[in-house]
Parts: sequence; structure tokens; C-alpha cells
Amino acid sequence: MISRRYMLDLSPATIRNTMSDLEDKGFLFHPHTSAGRVPTDMAYRTYVDGLMHYAPLDVEARGALLEQLSGGGTAIEAILRRAAQVLGVLTQELGIALGPRLDEARLERLELIKVSAERLLLVLRLTGGAARSIFVEVPGEIAEKAIAEVTEVLNERLAGCTWREMRSTLSERLRDPRAGSEGAGELINIFVQEAEQMLDANHAFADPPVLLGQTSVLAEQPEFATGDNLRRLLALTDRPEALGALLQRQNTAPGISITIGAEHADPRLSGLTVVTAEYHAGALAGVIGVIGPTRMPYEKVVSLVTHTSRLISDLLE
Repeated sequence: MISRRYMLDLSPATIRNTMSDLEDKGFLFHPHTSAGRVPTDMAYRTYVDGLMHYAPLDVEARGALLEQLSGGGTAIEAILRRAAQVLGVLTQELGIALGPRLDEARLERLELIKVSAERLLLVLRLTGGAARSIFVEVPGEIAEKAIAEVTEVLNERLAGCTWREMRSTLSERLRDPRAGSEGAGELINIFVQEAEQMLDANHAFADPPVLLGQTSVLAEQPEFATGDNLRRLLALTDRPEALGALLQRQNTAPGISITIGAEHADPRLSGLTVVTAEYHAGALAGVIGVIGPTRMPYEKVVSLVTHTSRLISDLLE
């Protein structure tokens, strides 16, 4: 069949001998005694590094990506959620996105909102359209005027700071608040005394959100026809924090990243390939990509992931 389909001008016997040589060198193996030969992880790595040709996306795929990503909300998480969904559909793999780490995000504006007599909500608006909120416990009723005064003091002292800077220097920045009313001074003291604990308790800053496409798309692949493989897949998607840690390790440098099978540190990923690329939202960076069987159309997947990462960066600039 190979001889006829690809017109190699080689006899079937020559091709069989060549495949036998490739098996001896570790590029092919028999998954079962009666099965044909299939590529090993080393074979896929050789193909990706030395044989694969990057092909530009066709107009239809570019249009589908642009339409899906630019429709709906403009918040980072909304764009990433749509990106993971459309990547999964176009590649028939599991689309996955990791939100940017916010340690280096800068504060644009914050608001203090009274929720109850003993609880306030601190809402922080950050660069790149991100926002986070923290509950602040107070010992008793604080007047609206005092809350407004403290809001202005916090904005004056913290605007332009990164999350990392706020966490490490908040107490020092509020040592001389010059708050007008008694209630304002009491609230400032709460921030000074509990700054480190209050900010560290907000794990949303430390752990970027992990957004997945439709798992069912990947579950339909023949590799997941057996119960064991499907359970491994579901175990991965049930622990988004583990996938987030994987994606953070995946992209240690700009550009496309491809990790194949046994190259993963996590044995649960031994039969999977992860293809990711970094996107940027100003000074912030995150990861977009897909997870699928090592048998995937690498040229198509790499082109789609690369183009999607550039499109996300353009939308977030």
C-alpha cells in the first residue's frame, strides 16, 4: 500500500526491510504481537524537529478563529475560554488555556464595597482587563464616609504597584495614612496589621485560571476507547491545578512548545502530546494550546496554536 500510494519506486520488500531497520533503531514498535508497526515517541520527536513543514492556515480557519475570539466579552478569561473551545473543535483535540500570572500585573484602581456590618469587599482592577476581589473582615460597623476615605488613600498609595509589590510593601506604604475620621484610621490599621495574610489568602493571584475545551472531543479518539485510558484523561481534567502546573513548566521560553509522550515528567501524560504557545497581554503572559494523543496532525495543530496565540495577543493589547 505504501509503495502504491506514494509512488516511491521501491518494492514492498524494500519498504518492509526499511521498516524493520527503523524498528531496530527504536523509531517503530509493535503495540501487540499481531499489530502493525506504529511510531515511537522518538519517531514523533524526529519528525517534529527535522521533517515537519509548517503550513500557514487557510482563510477559512483564520476566519473561524477571528470570529470566535472577537465575539462576546473582552475580558481575558472570556477570550481564553473561547480560544480553548475553538482550538478543540478545529484540531479535534482538547483545547486548553492558562490565564496570565498576575504577580506582575499593575493596579489601575481599587474599590471598597460594604457587604455587611462586619465584612467589606476589596475589588482590584488590574492591567490587561483582569480583576480580583478579596473579603476584608472588620470588627464592627464602619461608616460609608470612612470607607470612601480609605478607598482614596489606598488608591493614592497603591495605584501603579504590581501585585507582588502590594503584597510585600502594603504595610510600609500605609504607615502614615493621614486618614480623617476615626473609622478610617481603624480600617487602615486592619490593612497594615493583616496585609500579608490578607493578600496571601487570595490564591487566585498565585494560581492562574485553567480553562478547558470540550473533553468529549478528545474522548472520541480511538486511543481512549479503553476504560483505563479514558479514566486517566478524566483524572487529568478533574485536577485543573495539576494541568496549570504542567502548562507553566511547558513554556519556559517564547515560541511553540511540543512535549511528546514519555518526555512528560508526569507518567499520566505518557500517551499524550502537549502543544502550547505563549500569548501576551501587555507585560503579562499566559499559555494556550491543545492536549491530544501522540498520533496527531502536528503540522495542522502547530499552525493553529501558533496563530491563536498571536490572535489572542493582538486582542489583549
